[in-house]
This record gives sequence, structure tokens and C-alpha cells, in this order.
Amino acid sequence: MNPDVLILRALRLAGHSGASGAGLAKLLGVSRAAVWNRVEDLRRHGYEIEASPHHGYILRNSPDALHGDDLMARLQEPRFIGRDIRVFSQTSSTNDIVEKLARDGLPEGSVVFAESQSEGRGRLGRTWLSPAGMGLWFSILLRPPLHPSFATQLTILAAVAVARAIERQTPLRPEIKWPNDILVGHRKVAGILLELASELDRVRHAVLGIGIDVNIPAESFPPHLQHVATSLAAEAGCPIDRPALATAVLAELDRLYSRLRDGDFHEVGDEWMRRCSTLGRHVSISVGSRSITGRAEALDEDGALLVRTEHGALERIVGGDVHLDRRP
Repeated sequence: MNPDVLILRALRLAGHSGASGAGLAKLLGVSRAAVWNRVEDLRRHGYEIEASPHHGYILRNSPDALHGDDLMARLQEPRFIGRDIRVFSQTSSTNDIVEKLARDGLPEGSVVFAESQSEGRGRLGRTWLSPAGMGLWFSILLRPPLHPSFATQLTILAAVAVARAIERQTPLRPEIKWPNDILVGHRKVAGILLELASELDRVRHAVLGIGIDVNIPAESFPPHLQHVATSLAAEAGCPIDRPALATAVLAELDRLYSRLRDGDFHEVGDEWMRRCSTLGRHVSISVGSRSITGRAEALDEDGALLVRTEHGALERIVGGDVHLDRRP
């Protein structure tokens, strides 16, 4: 394992008690001088590490920038998601990078973050605003043992994971809008894009892309988005710790994805339904050239939305553009 991961993990576990240079040297299998050199490099990257003759090394502060080694150190020992984390200063799209790496044999659970994206995208070909250092833009490679018809479960568990993490790291109470939007105050703060490589009876791999507007000032959104989009900081009234939020999201994703792989998706779906602002509402859904209107009633076991139309028929919707009517 990367020595910086081990050092940061040890420092975070030690807290204000500190980690001795001798202990770190033994952990890494290197000299104390080599440990000092690694600590100096971490300091140059913005980590405030105090060296005390009585307490050893103490991590006092961390930068707001995303560093793969630090995120892995914070995660401790994930079962699937977060065992390999890479951070790019800028990319076209993290989904595109992960898709390429998937074909090259990248292991399941690998995560790619970008501090900014030039061609970030959402569902239905929409673009995604991805300003540098103001959000979390990342993609995860999954190789789930699923039939393609069940792949919507990945979007469902991702939405629950993001909502849980936002609740843990902010005073906000997000809602989920089917199928992939996270809302605060009826405006979107996060979205999920699932892209599959599949055969008739199995998913070869899935790329789960997540974008979260974290510290974008409200006035920075284009005029046509200001009534539909917002950021966590704008809603909370204070800056949000991006690395801490990133870690919380990955930890929740790992927890929920582990349950899916263990065949225990039922409770995840139940939680999604409790959090979903779409259920019980009158909706209009555009599916290609077709428009469906009715009342959103439930989520089925595959993750599809069940809509009772105005003619009494129950429609099963697996994708589309959803608009919530003003009627309750």
C-alpha cells in the first residue's frame, strides 16, 4: 500500500495523541528519516502536521483539495468501493475515464475523481456544470452480479448513499426525486448517471457517475438554472468539507453495495421510498416520444417506478424525464 495512505491513516487514528516516528517507521518498514521525508512531502501538499518530541506526529489540519491517498486513508478498509482512488485536476468526464480503464482491467470498486470536468454530463445528454474545487465529480467502476433488468438498483442505492452522506456532513435533509436527482429545498444538488456495458443476461461492468454541487455560490449558477439547481453550501449557509463528504459518500456506497451483492436490496429500496419526494405525487414522464401522466405509487423490486395512470392502468417506468405536477 502507498506509504502516504498508511501515514495518514495512522495519524487520523491517533488523533491528538499523536503517532511516534518509530511506530510509523516500523509500520512502513523504513527508517525514521524516510518517514520524515514523507511527512515533509505531505506538508507541501497542504497537510498541517505537527512534530512533537513527546507525542510524535499530530495531524492538525487537512487541505480542502481531494487527494486519493487521503481519501483511502479516511476510508479505512472498504469491502468493495474505494480500494483504489485516483484524482485528476481536470478531465473531460470521469465516466469516460473509468469506462476506458474498465476495458483495461481496472478492479471493481475503483474510483476516479476530477477537480473539474470540461464535458461533465447528466442523464438524457444534458451537460453538468463542474467548476474547479467547488463540488464532487466522480465515477465508480462496478462489476455487479446482476441481470441488466436489475441495474436500476445501482442508481437507487447510490441515491440513498448520497442522501445519507449529506445528512451526516451537513444540517440539510435531502430528498430523492426519481430516478437520479437529490433535492434540497426542491432544487437539485446532486445527480447520478449510470452507464452499462452488458450482455443479454448479465452486466459486464457498470460506471456509476455522481456529481454533487458542494460549495458553488448561488450566483454562480447560470440564470436558467438558478430556479432548479443549488449547492449544499448555498443551502446550509456555510462551506462544506469536500474530502469529508467524499469519504462519507464512498463509505455509504460501499455499505449499500455490499448489501446488494449479498442479496439484501429490499431494505435499501424501502429506505429509498421513504426518502423519495416523487411517490404519492402526480407526475408527467417523457419516455422518448411518449408522455405518461399519473400518480407515482411505488418502486418495484427491480427499481422501476410504478405509475397509476389517469385511466387506472399501472405503468412500470424504468427511465424517462420526470416532472412533478403542482398537484399534491
